[in-house]
Amino acid sequence: MKITDVRARLVRAHPERTWVFVEIDTDEGITGVGEATNSGGGGAILIARTIEVLRNDLPNTDFSDGLVGQDPSHIERIWQNTYRRFTALGSRGLATAALSGIDAALWDIKGKALGKPVYDLLGGPVRDTVPLYTHVGHADDPAAAARQARGLVDEGFEALKTDPYAATMRQSHRRYMSGRISAEGANLGVEVMTAIREEVGPDIELMIDAHGNFDVPTAIDMINRMEPIHLTWFEEPCQPESIDALREVREHTDVPLCVGERMYTRFDFLPVLQQRLVNYIMPDICWTGGITEVRKIASMAEAYYVPVTPHDASGPFNVIAGAHVMMNTPNFYRLEMATAGMDAYNACLTEPLDIREGELHLPDRPGLGYELDLDFVESHPDPDWVALGGG
Repeated sequence: MKITDVRARLVRAHPERTWVFVEIDTDEGITGVGEATNSGGGGAILIARTIEVLRNDLPNTDFSDGLVGQDPSHIERIWQNTYRRFTALGSRGLATAALSGIDAALWDIKGKALGKPVYDLLGGPVRDTVPLYTHVGHADDPAAAARQARGLVDEGFEALKTDPYAATMRQSHRRYMSGRISAEGANLGVEVMTAIREEVGPDIELMIDAHGNFDVPTAIDMINRMEPIHLTWFEEPCQPESIDALREVREHTDVPLCVGERMYTRFDFLPVLQQRLVNYIMPDICWTGGITEVRKIASMAEAYYVPVTPHDASGPFNVIAGAHVMMNTPNFYRLEMATAGMDAYNACLTEPLDIREGELHLPDRPGLGYELDLDFVESHPDPDWVALGGG
C-alpha cells in the first residue's frame, strides 16, 4: 500500500474556532482521517501549510522526503522522519501539531486495512468505556455556574472543570503580561467554586483551569484559597516555559496540580515527571505528536504512577483519537470533552458520538471508527483559508 495524497481541511464548524482535519489517501482506496487543530493565532493556517509542505518531496533539500509514495503502515518511521525533519527549526509545537493529524490518519488507515479498531492495534482495551469530564461556564455568575453544574451532574457527569477567573482574566487568555488578578476577580473565583461545590456536593470531582495566567505568587495565593473546595486539580497555574516557576508553586501548596496541554512530546514531560512537580498530566493528542506520541507519554507516566488525562480544546477527532489511546492506558483518569461543542462535533461526523452517563462508548468498527461528513465539511470552510487560496 502507498500514500497517494495528503490534504488538510480547515472547517469552521465552531463559531470561534477552526478545526483542521487531515485526510490521507492510499492506492488501495482506503482513506484515513486525523485532526491537527490548533487554537487561535492563525495556527490552523500554519499547520495546513506545513501539511502541504510535507505532502511531496522537496528536490535538492536535506530531510525532505514527502509523504506521497510512502507505505502508510510504517507509522513509527514516518513519525521519526517527520519529527527530525524540523530539528533545526524546532520540532516541538508547530511540527508536532501537523504530525499529530498525519499520525492519527495513518493509524486510521492501518485499522481499516486490518479490520480492527485502533485500540485493538494498541494492545486491546483495558476498559470498556472512556470516562469523561466536561466544562462549566458562567464565571461571572456563581448562581448560574452552580445551576449548570447541577444539570451536567444530572446528565451523568461525575467530574467538572471551569476557569472561575475567566470573567476577570479573559483578556489575558494566552496573552500573558503581568500575571496578577484584581482582588475582586480573586474573590469572585472563590465564590464561583464555592457555589458549585455547595450545589453538587462532596462526591463530584471539581477542577480549575487557570490557563497559565498567573505569576508565581499570584498562583500560590489562588491555589491556596481553593483548599476548602477539595479540588481534584488546579491546572496550568503558570505559563509553561519555566519549570522553576512550576517547582516553586509545587513547594508552596498541597492542592494537586495538572499541566501538559502546552507541552510537546515525552521529552517535555520527562523532567516534570522526574521531579514530581504535578499530580496529573494532560497531553493534547492534536498538538504533541498524535496517537504514537501520547501512547509513549502515557507509558512513561505509568512508571511514575501519574494519571494521564488528555486535553481537548479542538474538534471531534481530538476526542476520538484520545479515547482510543485511553482505552489501552492503565494510568488514565478522564478524557476532556466539551458538551457545549457536541452539536458541532456531530455535525462533522457521519455518525454522532455515543456519550451516555458521562462516558464515551467507542464503536468496534475498524480504524478510528468515524468518518467525516464531507457535505458539511466542504460547505463550512474556514473563510481565511479560502481567502488565501487554500482548500
